[in-house]
Amino acid sequence: MLKHLSFITCAALAINTASIRADDKPTTAAAPVAVSLRQPDAKGFISLFNGKDLTGWEGLEGYWSVKNGVIDGSETKDHSIQTDLILIASKEHPEKFVNFELHIKWMLVSPDGNSGLQFRSVINNPKTLHAGGYQADIDSGGNYTGSIYDESGIAGGRGTMSNRGEKTSWDAENKRHNNPLPESAADLKKLLHNTGDWNDIVLIVNGNHVQYTINGHLMTEMIDESPKAVLKGGVIALQMHAGFTMDIQFKDISIKFLDENP
Repeated sequence: MLKHLSFITCAALAINTASIRADDKPTTAAAPVAVSLRQPDAKGFISLFNGKDLTGWEGLEGYWSVKNGVIDGSETKDHSIQTDLILIASKEHPEKFVNFELHIKWMLVSPDGNSGLQFRSVINNPKTLHAGGYQADIDSGGNYTGSIYDESGIAGGRGTMSNRGEKTSWDAENKRHNNPLPESAADLKKLLHNTGDWNDIVLIVNGNHVQYTINGHLMTEMIDESPKAVLKGGVIALQMHAGFTMDIQFKDISIKFLDENP
């Protein structure tokens, strides 16, 4: 009978029960655990997501999880927050994430939403895990997807820094110069799967040069020679924008460093 069990036995049962209940929960964001990056493959790419859980990533519980082998970010409009899922390796050693080629697939499951891929960024609100800096923009309407945005003004408060369909150069006096790419913004928009299907990003960041490609087409290109340019390393993160009832998913995330490996 339980009333005759020793304190130690009862404690052991309590721990066992807690463990069973914990195993029944979905895989959600939790306390960050430092992990080393994997070894690069034959082409030099390092996988950043194991397809099982959020090992190597840090995010607010209740907003980020792993479902059916993909990272899932979800919120409701009345329970939303401006937050990011942070790559822990880039948080611990931002100086290593300077020049790279990053591959990632994303899909907006919901008909509405706003997101982006942060790079050379900083965590400017540790409480909400919000990152500001350069952003490869994503939105459900396809109005901003394929552009580069200055999230939170970290790169000099320059707003949309390079529009889809344009090659933008920022000169040493912080003046902007736009030139059209071979494919127009309108034509490139037709190539986007705004909701309900996967999109494939290739982001190349090398020195002051950034190329943002989606589904095999160059969306925008930027040369940043401004004194406000961020040329050092920084945080890599996946954004969830506040103010939406949204569900966004990510998978197949890998990085190749263009200088010496970390």
